[in-house]
Amino acid sequence: MSNTNLTANEPRNSSPTSINRRNARLCDLVNLVLGLVLISTPWLFGIAPGTQATALIGGGAAIIILSLAALTRFAVWEEWLNLLVSLWLIISPVLLHFERIEAARLQITVGIIVAAFAFSEMRFRSQAKLS
Repeated sequence: MSNTNLTANEPRNSSPTSINRRNARLCDLVNLVLGLVLISTPWLFGIAPGTQATALIGGGAAIIILSLAALTRFAVWEEWLNLLVSLWLIISPVLLHFERIEAARLQITVGIIVAAFAFSEMRFRSQAKLS
């Protein structure tokens, strides 16, 4: 017996809910990697201990913790906290007058990506509730 609703490229067990869950998990895994990148940035760019290094390490640690929490169990508050952390990542280089422009650009880029993933995950979850 065949299922005529499936396309050739779609696995038999994929539903909109499982696809959304997979996409949300992928976002969390990428956020985890981005957090690790931020934590390693002071050493990669040779940034001396101080405000900029602390902001990079703190932002990376916050993203890692939130990503691990999301991978363990999803909660909407986690995505809102990701949005707050990403906002901090975007504005802190300007507020704290970062000296290394390369690190500031990296931090702002990571902040934008984390914010986009947080919005995406909220959308995935809302679509899953509708289906």
